Amino acid sequence: MSTRASVLSVSILLTLAPVMPASAQDPGPCSSSTGCSPTGPSGLFEEWQLLTKAVNLADPWFGGGDPDDGWYAQFGDMITGAGWLVAGPGYRRHVMGHRAVVDASAALSTNLYKAAQARIDWPHLAGDRLAAGAQATYQDARHVDYFGRGPDSLRSNRIDYRLENFDLVGYATIRATRWLTADGRVGRVDGPGHRLPSFVHGDVTIAADWLDQPGHPVRGGRYSATAAMYSDRAASAGSFRRYEVEGSQFIPLFTLNWVLALHAWEVFSLPSAGNAVPFYLLPSIGGANTLRGYDDYRFHDNDTQSFNVESRWAPFAHVDAVAFADAGKVAPDAGGLDFRHLRTSYGAGLRVHGATSTLGRVDVGHSREGWRIFFSMSDPFKRSTPASGRRSVVPFVP
Repeated sequence: MSTRASVLSVSILLTLAPVMPASAQDPGPCSSSTGCSPTGPSGLFEEWQLLTKAVNLADPWFGGGDPDDGWYAQFGDMITGAGWLVAGPGYRRHVMGHRAVVDASAALSTNLYKAAQARIDWPHLAGDRLAAGAQATYQDARHVDYFGRGPDSLRSNRIDYRLENFDLVGYATIRATRWLTADGRVGRVDGPGHRLPSFVHGDVTIAADWLDQPGHPVRGGRYSATAAMYSDRAASAGSFRRYEVEGSQFIPLFTLNWVLALHAWEVFSLPSAGNAVPFYLLPSIGGANTLRGYDDYRFHDNDTQSFNVESRWAPFAHVDAVAFADAGKVAPDAGGLDFRHLRTSYGAGLRVHGATSTLGRVDVGHSREGWRIFFSMSDPFKRSTPASGRRSVVPFVP
C-alpha cells in the first residue's frame, strides 16, 4: 500500500472524529445513568398508535435478536441486488447441554435470488471471551450487474451474470472487551460444475464498536480494519490480497431526535505478481449502501473509497426522515484514491425502525446518471450479507 493511500486511510478516522470510551474499562450497558437511551428517539410528534403496534409486532421477527429454539422466519439476509424483500424459513436448536447451537435456514428474494445455510456455533467459550463455529452456505445470485472496470465505465455497457457457489468456512471471534473484538474465518468457495474457480479464502477483522444499537444506532461509533487473502486453486492467476478500513460515527445534535451520521470506507486490492483480480471479486461502489444516485455495483476497480453523510430527524418515535450526500471513487491502484473527481449523489429517505433494528427504508438518490430508488431492510451503513450473516466472499458486495 502506498504512503499516499496510508495517509488517506488514517485521515478517514480523523475526519470522523470518533469519541472512544472514556476509560480503558468496558462501557456499561444502556441506561439513563450512562446517558444512553435504549429506546432511541422519542419523536417530534405523537406517533399513531397503529404504527407503534405494527413496529412492536414486527421488531422481534425482523431483527430483535436470536430466535428461540424451533422454527423461525428469516428476513433480510441476502446480498445487494437481491430485491427489496428476502424471506424464508429457519430452524435452530441448542445442543451439547446448551453449549452449542445448530441452525439452518433458506431464503428466496423478490428478484429470485436463493440462499441456504447450515451452521453450528459455540457462542460462549472461555468465559464468554471466545465464540467459534463452522458453516456451509449456498447462494444463487441470478442477476449481478457489471459495468466494466474503472471510473469512466459506461452505464450502457451493463451486463449481468449469474453467480452460484458453495462456501464452507470455519470462524472465530475473540471479545477482548465489550467494544473491541477480533474476528477471523477461513474457508473454500466452489462453483457447481467448476464454472467458478475454487478459492481458498481467509480474513481477519479488528473492530472497535461502541454503538448503542447495531441495527439502528443513534450514538456511538464503529471502526474496523480487515486483511483478507484469496488463493486461486486452479491456476493461481486470480490470487490476491485485500485490505479494508471502515468507520462510522453517530452524533446526536442536542437531542436524539436529530442525529448526524458519518461513514467512510476504503478498499485496497493487491494481486500477486502477474495476476489480476477476477471481475466478480473486484471491489465496487454504487447503490443502496454507498452511492445512492447510481445503480448497484456501478463502479469496479482494484481500489475504492466511499463517504456518506446523513442528517436524520425523527418526526415519530419509529420513523426517521433523512437527507444524505454520498461521494466515492474507484482507481486501478491506491495512489489514484484522492478527493478529486469524486462521483457524488444526494437525496432523501424514510426509515421505519424498532428499538434495536431497521425494519425497512426507502432512499431516493440523484446523480449525473439520474434518479434511483432503493428499498432495503437494513441500515445503509451496514453492508448487505448473504444467508450466512457474514459479509459475502463471492461476489464483492458494497
